Amino acid sequence: MDTKHIQIRDYNYPLPDERIAKYPLPERDSSKLLVYRGGRISETIFRSLPSLLPEGALMVFNNTRVIQARLHFRKKAASPVPSKGGGNGEATGWFPPPLEGTGEAVGALIEIFLLEPADPVEYQENFAQKGSCSWYCLVGNSKKWKEGKLTRELTIKNEKLKITAERIGTHGTSQEIRFEWQSLTPTLSKGEGERSPQFTPPLEGQGEAITFAEVLDAIGELPIPPYLNRKSQESDKTTYQTVYSKIKGSVAAPTAGLHFTKRVLADIDARGIEREEVTLHVGAGTFRPVKSEDIGGHDMHTEHIAVHRRTIERLLAHGGEAIAVGTTSVRTLESLYYMGVMANGVKSEELRVKNDGQEEIVNRKLSNCKFLHVPQWMPYEYDNSLSTVEALEALLRYMDERGEEVLHASTQIIIAPGYKYHIVRRMITNFHQPQSTLLLLVSAFIGDAWHQVYDYALTHDFRFLSYGDSSLLEC
Repeated sequence: MDTKHIQIRDYNYPLPDERIAKYPLPERDSSKLLVYRGGRISETIFRSLPSLLPEGALMVFNNTRVIQARLHFRKKAASPVPSKGGGNGEATGWFPPPLEGTGEAVGALIEIFLLEPADPVEYQENFAQKGSCSWYCLVGNSKKWKEGKLTRELTIKNEKLKITAERIGTHGTSQEIRFEWQSLTPTLSKGEGERSPQFTPPLEGQGEAITFAEVLDAIGELPIPPYLNRKSQESDKTTYQTVYSKIKGSVAAPTAGLHFTKRVLADIDARGIEREEVTLHVGAGTFRPVKSEDIGGHDMHTEHIAVHRRTIERLLAHGGEAIAVGTTSVRTLESLYYMGVMANGVKSEELRVKNDGQEEIVNRKLSNCKFLHVPQWMPYEYDNSLSTVEALEALLRYMDERGEEVLHASTQIIIAPGYKYHIVRRMITNFHQPQSTLLLLVSAFIGDAWHQVYDYALTHDFRFLSYGDSSLLEC
């Protein structure tokens, strides 16, 4: 199969708006679970999942945590104009109404949607910054922000602050935004003897300096999916996070994990099923539709992953096989195989891969590979001659030579019909949008049976997309 020439129109299905779950159920594990096994379809309740899994298996979860990635600033100008989204790095989403009762003219509302850190580039280091940092972002209503800095005030820990946002460059379809925040303290103005506000940076011994993570917690909004067609609510801060989320960085939740509760996890443990965690920070590209007629014209977004040595060792102990919770875990696990191929010293000079829209030859010999990145089309250019166990062993050797306990890497992998799965044998996943890369991933796993699975879900009152029901698929 020539995967690049797959027509995206062949992966369409009717999805009425009323089938899209706008809110989660009161109990996470009371959602419906479709089971596809041995070519047959059945259904049950999600809390029954542990009884459907083989004892002693290995289950892999994505422990990423969604950040409050939407920041709103208002310019001192005319009435705000809601963003309609589109190109030039613009974001889409709900904008709050103008402030009322202030007696002041209100200007255009600008939304800044955080995508990934620019300086520092490491997520946790960036969140820990005090005073300034920069991010690659989408900007909503950007035509109203032609120059200068945006400013707003906030209060954290009883300390009044000012934060500014300034555009300092472009990065593909996004813009690099530098954020600076300072303590706002009252001081005597010279020559007047009256108190007036003056901006001063947080100083040692003059109150605790505020981190960027605290800034986001104070003024950021949770970026719920645009297809919910509603503004985020306070309850989403809990319901749009998995119960096992730990590492901040995603702008969308790994939604298959939203069904798990402490009760379900305890039942999994009771069956002797091992649980391991990986981290893949979900980017905004997960919502980007395939607009080209064939998928060869679609560029996958880069996502950053972190995998502990122990997880790779446990994969080896299980013969290189695992149950993946969600498509993000699927992409992480399958990317590990190709990272092992790179670490094994395969002479990739013979591999042409598509990276950021450009055809290039990638040299991935162990001796000069400092940061592993899986290009979008590598799985379809490599002959897959290395076994899964050999690839994982090569990855451990790679980490040994560098003294690494945690593998930090990135992936642009696209999984579509024609892909050969190496690690994932079962997956838990929600029901995805028509003509999406996630639906392609499902089709690559169960073949044309995706039609029957989705037809069954539509005719048996399953709820779709992020807050909807889920499925257990076995290949």
